[in-house]
Amino acid sequence: MAGKLMHAVRYTNCGGGPSDLKYVEVPVPTPKKDEVLIKVEAVSISPIDWVIQQGGLKPLLPRQLPQIPGTDVAGEVVDVGSGVKNVKAGDKVIAMTGFANGGGLAEFVVAKANLTVIRPLEVSAAEGAGIPCAGLMAHQALTSSAGLKLDGTGKPTNILITNASESVGNYAIQLAKLGNAHVTATCAPEHIDLAKSLGADEVVDQTTPDGQASEKPIW
Repeated sequence: MAGKLMHAVRYTNCGGGPSDLKYVEVPVPTPKKDEVLIKVEAVSISPIDWVIQQGGLKPLLPRQLPQIPGTDVAGEVVDVGSGVKNVKAGDKVIAMTGFANGGGLAEFVVAKANLTVIRPLEVSAAEGAGIPCAGLMAHQALTSSAGLKLDGTGKPTNILITNASESVGNYAIQLAKLGNAHVTATCAPEHIDLAKSLGADEVVDQTTPDGQASEKPIW
């Protein structure tokens, strides 16, 4: 697809805010070694995208400007670079481009093959695009920080998940239950039923004294 143009949303300055987001035409990227080119069907926007655009992570994640935001996408593979074995053209996938790269708010995006997985048929593109960042953060917190074994072979344990109605909390509840954990969740009163439906054993209204006193959150 070399030489072809695509539509994208792009910003030119860190700290410019929503007014700096412009609808533009740019060249379709070309996948390099161990990369895949994806036709985007859905992209999710998270707080980290806003933080990066505002320049909050500039010392850690220097980005060349102008920049296309969006790190979590779902779509169809249209081309692959050399060395790619796990996916092929035509595969429906979920991918994370990485905080330093972005690119999701466009018709096509390049992602590393090792950050791209086949999307199950029962998962829609919109649902899949919401998984990578939030799901990986929940997974890392539970396995690395809390030491949970998500195959259920570990000892029963108690896990407290605060702000459980937010994206990371949603995944943390479900993953913690796979890890044989008793989950206590805190969230706003209007989200209590959601937390229960995701598997939380106990749900505490975070606006109450007990909820406000919660400590040692998973996220």
